[in-house]
Amino acid sequence: MAKRGGFPGGGMPGNMNNLMKQAQRMQRQMEENQKELEAKEFVAKAGGGAVEVTVTGKKEITKVKLSAEVVDPDDIEMLEDLVMAAANEALRMADEASAEAMSKMTGGLGGGFPF
Repeated sequence: MAKRGGFPGGGMPGNMNNLMKQAQRMQRQMEENQKELEAKEFVAKAGGGAVEVTVTGKKEITKVKLSAEVVDPDDIEMLEDLVMAAANEALRMADEASAEAMSKMTGGLGGGFPF
């Protein structure tokens, strides 16, 4: 009488074992890429360089630099807009670097597995 279900010999077939090893390798590679990305800094400027914002790959703002000429007590709203624009651009740069790293790792599969 034939056995139903399971795999012959009780173990995983070679293809499944290889797939598991590949998934573990990809996970280690993703962790390494994440650490590298988190250590990077992204700098963006606004107002012709009058405002400069630096963020990390963790999306934390680490530095805001303002030129003296952009600090006008009568026009605080312009300064706020410039800081916001530079911060958003730096964050966009960090997101773009993250997406690029993921795309390289997955080979353009969109983060999915080929099965």
